[in-house]
Amino acid sequence: MATAEKLSFGEIIQGHKPVLVDFSAEWCGPCKQMPPILKDLKDKMGDSVTILKMDVDRNPAVAQTYGIQSVPTLIVFRDGQIKWRQSGVTRADQLKYVLDGVLSQG
Repeated sequence: MATAEKLSFGEIIQGHKPVLVDFSAEWCGPCKQMPPILKDLKDKMGDSVTILKMDVDRNPAVAQTYGIQSVPTLIVFRDGQIKWRQSGVTRADQLKYVLDGVLSQG
């Protein structure tokens, strides 16, 4: 029986399922507001989206690749493309609206 390999970040964002990435840092006060918002979003959206948290201090190369200047920064990827990006704490209903829009693009 084969075990599922852990996909790399690059592989995950190549998928057709939208991926919301929360770029954050341990020391960032506003970032601490995002986990309950993202949990609420996951409860509303279920398996139609993937939600990832990316610590910019532990993954500086990824943060640099996407030009993360401030945290939290939220980026929605689909098929390897950036579909939406915003810095700052964002409400669950706003994120759901964005993701519903990405999903409606087929």
